[in-house]
Amino acid sequence: MPYPTSKSLIKRLKRPVTAITAYDYPAARICDETGVGLILVGDSLGMVVAGNEDTTSVTLDHMVYHTEMVRRGVHRAVLVSDLPYATYETPEMALNSSLRLMEAGADAVKLEGGFGQISKLERLREAGIAVCAHIGMLPQRVKKEGGYKKKGKSEEEASNLIRAAIALEQAGAIAIVLESVVAEVAAKITDSVEIPTIGIGSGSECGGQIRVIHDVIGGYPWFVPPFATVHGDVARVMQQSVGKFIKEVSLTTEKQ
Repeated sequence: MPYPTSKSLIKRLKRPVTAITAYDYPAARICDETGVGLILVGDSLGMVVAGNEDTTSVTLDHMVYHTEMVRRGVHRAVLVSDLPYATYETPEMALNSSLRLMEAGADAVKLEGGFGQISKLERLREAGIAVCAHIGMLPQRVKKEGGYKKKGKSEEEASNLIRAAIALEQAGAIAIVLESVVAEVAAKITDSVEIPTIGIGSGSECGGQIRVIHDVIGGYPWFVPPFATVHGDVARVMQQSVGKFIKEVSLTTEKQ
Protein backbone atom coordinates (compact mmCIF):
# COMPACT_ATOMS: atom_id res chain seq x y z
CA MET A 1 0.00 0.00 0.00
CA PRO A 2 1.52 3.37 -1.02
CA TYR A 3 2.24 5.97 1.63
CA PRO A 4 0.30 9.26 1.69
CA THR A 5 1.85 11.69 -0.75
CA SER A 6 3.43 14.92 0.43
CA LYS A 7 1.01 16.87 -1.76
CA SER A 8 -2.04 15.20 -0.23
CA LEU A 9 -0.78 15.77 3.32
CA ILE A 10 -0.11 19.46 2.67
CA LYS A 11 -3.71 19.82 1.46
CA ARG A 12 -4.93 18.22 4.69
CA LEU A 13 -2.93 20.65 6.84
CA LYS A 14 -5.48 23.43 6.81
CA ARG A 15 -4.31 26.68 8.35
CA PRO A 16 -4.14 27.54 11.10
CA VAL A 17 -2.68 24.11 11.78
CA THR A 18 -3.69 22.74 15.16
CA ALA A 19 -1.19 20.13 16.30
CA ILE A 20 -0.98 18.07 19.47
CA THR A 21 1.79 15.78 20.66
CA ALA A 22 0.21 12.61 22.04
CA TYR A 23 1.63 9.26 23.05
CA ASP A 24 -1.20 6.75 23.49
CA TYR A 25 -4.53 5.54 22.13
CA PRO A 26 -7.02 7.38 24.39
CA ALA A 27 -5.29 10.76 24.09
CA ALA A 28 -4.89 10.38 20.33
CA ARG A 29 -8.50 9.31 19.84
CA ILE A 30 -9.86 12.22 21.88
CA CYS A 31 -7.68 14.71 19.97
CA ASP A 32 -8.65 13.19 16.63
CA GLU A 33 -12.38 13.18 17.40
CA THR A 34 -12.15 16.77 18.67
CA GLY A 35 -10.75 17.93 15.33
CA VAL A 36 -7.00 18.38 15.80
CA GLY A 37 -5.36 18.63 12.38
CA LEU A 38 -2.01 16.99 13.12
CA ILE A 39 -1.01 14.54 15.83
CA LEU A 40 2.68 14.09 16.55
CA VAL A 41 4.09 11.04 18.28
CA GLY A 42 6.95 12.97 19.82
CA ASP A 43 10.21 11.73 21.25
CA SER A 44 9.37 14.10 24.11
CA LEU A 45 7.79 10.93 25.52
CA GLY A 46 11.26 10.39 26.99
CA MET A 47 10.50 13.20 29.42
CA VAL A 48 6.71 13.37 29.66
CA VAL A 49 6.03 9.62 29.77
CA ALA A 50 9.31 8.11 30.96
CA GLY A 51 10.50 10.86 33.32
CA ASN A 52 13.95 11.33 31.80
CA GLU A 53 15.76 14.66 31.57
CA ASP A 54 15.69 14.95 27.76
CA THR A 55 14.70 13.12 24.58
CA THR A 56 18.00 11.41 23.81
CA SER A 57 17.17 8.18 25.66
CA VAL A 58 14.27 7.40 23.32
CA THR A 59 14.88 4.52 20.92
CA LEU A 60 13.37 3.63 17.58
CA ASP A 61 11.60 0.69 19.24
CA HIS A 62 9.97 3.12 21.68
CA MET A 63 8.76 5.28 18.80
CA VAL A 64 7.42 2.31 16.85
CA TYR A 65 5.47 1.09 19.89
CA HIS A 66 3.88 4.47 20.59
CA THR A 67 3.17 5.09 16.91
CA GLU A 68 1.27 1.83 16.72
CA MET A 69 -0.95 2.68 19.68
CA VAL A 70 -1.58 6.26 18.52
CA ARG A 71 -2.45 5.05 15.01
CA ARG A 72 -5.34 3.01 16.42
CA GLY A 73 -6.94 6.20 17.69
CA VAL A 74 -6.36 8.43 14.65
CA HIS A 75 -8.68 8.40 11.63
CA ARG A 76 -8.80 12.05 10.52
CA ALA A 77 -5.64 13.88 11.57
CA VAL A 78 -2.26 13.70 9.86
CA LEU A 79 -0.09 11.40 12.00
CA VAL A 80 3.60 12.32 12.20
CA SER A 81 6.24 10.38 14.14
CA ASP A 82 9.61 11.66 15.35
CA LEU A 83 12.80 10.03 14.18
CA PRO A 84 14.58 9.65 17.52
CA TYR A 85 18.12 10.60 18.41
CA ALA A 86 20.93 8.91 16.44
CA THR A 87 18.59 6.99 14.10
CA TYR A 88 19.10 9.14 11.00
CA GLU A 89 22.82 9.83 10.86
CA THR A 90 22.99 9.00 7.13
CA PRO A 91 20.41 9.02 4.34
CA GLU A 92 20.19 5.21 4.43
CA MET A 93 19.80 5.17 8.22
CA ALA A 94 17.08 7.77 7.86
CA LEU A 95 15.31 5.63 5.28
CA ASN A 96 15.51 2.41 7.31
CA SER A 97 14.29 4.13 10.48
CA SER A 98 11.51 5.92 8.64
CA LEU A 99 10.30 2.71 7.04
CA ARG A 100 9.76 1.24 10.49
CA LEU A 101 7.73 4.25 11.60
CA MET A 102 5.69 4.20 8.41
CA GLU A 103 4.99 0.50 8.84
CA ALA A 104 3.83 1.29 12.38
CA GLY A 105 1.22 3.66 10.92
CA ALA A 106 2.79 7.10 10.52
CA ASP A 107 1.70 9.30 7.62
CA ALA A 108 5.01 11.16 7.77
CA VAL A 109 8.17 11.38 9.85
CA LYS A 110 9.84 14.37 11.50
CA LEU A 111 13.55 15.05 11.75
CA GLU A 112 15.46 17.83 13.46
CA GLY A 113 17.93 20.11 11.72
CA GLY A 114 18.45 22.39 8.75
CA PHE A 115 20.93 22.29 5.89
CA GLY A 116 22.62 19.13 7.18
CA GLN A 117 19.42 17.16 6.74
CA ILE A 118 18.71 18.02 3.10
CA SER A 119 20.28 14.85 1.66
CA LYS A 120 18.27 12.72 4.10
CA LEU A 121 15.04 14.50 3.28
CA GLU A 122 15.68 14.02 -0.42
CA ARG A 123 16.35 10.30 0.12
CA LEU A 124 13.06 9.93 1.96
CA ARG A 125 11.23 11.88 -0.74
CA GLU A 126 12.64 9.48 -3.35
CA ALA A 127 11.19 6.61 -1.33
CA GLY A 128 7.78 8.27 -1.19
CA ILE A 129 8.01 9.15 2.52
CA ALA A 130 6.72 12.57 3.57
CA VAL A 131 8.83 14.59 5.99
CA CYS A 132 8.06 17.32 8.49
CA ALA A 133 11.15 19.42 9.25
CA HIS A 134 12.10 20.95 12.60
CA ILE A 135 14.41 23.94 13.06
CA GLY A 136 15.22 26.41 15.80
CA MET A 137 15.90 24.86 19.17
CA LEU A 138 16.58 21.16 18.63
CA PRO A 139 15.80 19.01 21.71
CA GLN A 140 18.00 16.16 20.49
CA ARG A 141 21.01 18.49 20.67
CA VAL A 142 20.30 19.90 24.12
CA LYS A 143 23.30 18.17 25.72
CA LYS A 144 25.65 19.40 23.00
CA GLU A 145 24.34 22.96 23.25
CA GLY A 146 24.23 23.01 27.03
CA GLY A 147 20.54 23.69 27.49
CA TYR A 148 17.39 24.97 25.83
CA LYS A 149 18.22 28.27 24.12
CA LYS A 150 16.20 30.73 22.06
CA LYS A 151 17.20 30.80 18.41
CA GLY A 152 17.37 33.65 15.93
CA LYS A 153 18.69 36.31 18.29
CA SER A 154 21.56 37.39 16.04
CA GLU A 155 21.18 38.62 12.48
CA GLU A 156 23.35 35.76 11.21
CA GLU A 157 21.40 33.11 13.07
CA ALA A 158 18.09 34.57 11.88
CA SER A 159 19.31 34.60 8.26
CA ASN A 160 20.47 30.99 8.52
CA LEU A 161 17.10 29.89 9.88
CA ILE A 162 15.23 31.59 7.04
CA ARG A 163 17.52 30.12 4.40
CA ALA A 164 17.29 26.68 5.99
CA ALA A 165 13.50 26.80 5.94
CA ILE A 166 13.50 27.68 2.25
CA ALA A 167 15.96 24.87 1.50
CA LEU A 168 13.88 22.35 3.45
CA GLU A 169 10.76 23.35 1.55
CA GLN A 170 12.59 23.00 -1.76
CA ALA A 171 13.78 19.55 -0.68
CA GLY A 172 10.18 18.46 -0.18
CA ALA A 173 9.23 19.08 3.47
CA ILE A 174 5.46 19.17 4.05
CA ALA A 175 5.71 21.50 7.08
CA ILE A 176 8.31 23.00 9.41
CA VAL A 177 8.16 23.04 13.19
CA LEU A 178 9.73 26.22 14.57
CA GLU A 179 10.77 25.66 18.18
CA SER A 180 11.89 28.50 20.46
CA VAL A 181 12.57 30.87 17.57
CA VAL A 182 12.42 34.63 18.14
CA ALA A 183 8.87 35.64 17.21
CA GLU A 184 9.89 38.20 14.59
CA VAL A 185 12.16 35.67 12.90
CA ALA A 186 9.46 33.00 12.98
CA ALA A 187 7.11 35.44 11.26
CA LYS A 188 9.69 36.08 8.53
CA ILE A 189 10.19 32.35 8.03
CA THR A 190 6.43 31.90 7.72
CA ASP A 191 6.32 34.61 5.06
CA SER A 192 9.26 33.04 3.21
CA VAL A 193 7.76 29.59 2.62
CA GLU A 194 4.48 28.27 1.25
CA ILE A 195 4.28 25.15 3.43
CA PRO A 196 2.87 25.53 6.95
CA THR A 197 5.10 26.58 9.80
CA ILE A 198 4.05 25.17 13.16
CA GLY A 199 5.25 27.11 16.16
CA ILE A 200 6.13 26.08 19.68
CA GLY A 201 7.42 28.93 21.77
CA SER A 202 7.93 30.98 18.59
CA GLY A 203 5.17 33.57 18.74
CA SER A 204 1.70 33.70 17.26
CA GLU A 205 2.50 34.52 13.62
CA CYS A 206 3.30 30.97 12.51
CA GLY A 207 0.98 28.95 10.29
CA GLY A 208 -0.16 26.97 13.31
CA GLN A 209 0.81 25.84 16.78
CA ILE A 210 1.80 22.56 18.43
CA ARG A 211 1.58 21.68 22.11
CA VAL A 212 2.10 18.55 24.18
CA ILE A 213 -1.29 17.19 25.27
CA HIS A 214 -0.24 17.22 28.94
CA ASP A 215 0.52 20.95 28.76
CA VAL A 216 -2.91 21.70 27.29
CA ILE A 217 -4.93 19.67 29.78
CA GLY A 218 -2.85 20.24 32.90
CA GLY A 219 -1.70 16.66 33.09
CA TYR A 220 1.94 17.29 34.02
CA PRO A 221 1.96 19.52 37.14
CA TRP A 222 5.71 19.38 37.75
CA PHE A 223 6.59 21.64 34.81
CA VAL A 224 4.66 23.78 32.33
CA PRO A 225 6.55 25.54 29.51
CA PRO A 226 6.23 29.34 29.74
CA PHE A 227 4.65 29.53 26.27
CA ALA A 228 1.91 26.99 27.04
CA THR A 229 -1.60 27.93 28.13
CA VAL A 230 -3.12 25.30 30.41
CA HIS A 231 -6.81 24.73 29.64
CA GLY A 232 -7.57 22.09 32.25
CA ASP A 233 -6.52 20.58 35.55
CA VAL A 234 -6.39 16.87 34.84
CA ALA A 235 -3.64 16.24 37.38
CA ARG A 236 -5.82 17.59 40.19
CA VAL A 237 -8.81 15.56 39.02
CA MET A 238 -6.62 12.44 39.04
CA GLN A 239 -5.38 13.20 42.55
CA GLN A 240 -8.92 13.76 43.81
CA SER A 241 -10.22 10.63 42.11
CA VAL A 242 -7.43 8.42 43.46
CA GLY A 243 -7.95 9.93 46.89
CA LYS A 244 -11.64 9.02 46.74
CA PHE A 245 -10.72 5.51 45.65
CA ILE A 246 -8.42 5.14 48.63
CA LYS A 247 -11.24 6.23 50.95
CA GLU A 248 -13.67 3.87 49.19
CA VAL A 249 -11.40 0.89 49.76
CA SER A 250 -10.73 1.91 53.36
CA LEU A 251 -14.44 2.25 54.16
CA THR A 252 -15.31 -1.02 52.43
CA THR A 253 -12.58 -2.88 54.30
CA GLU A 254 -13.65 -1.46 57.68
CA LYS A 255 -17.17 -2.83 57.18
CA GLN A 256 -15.95 -6.38 56.60
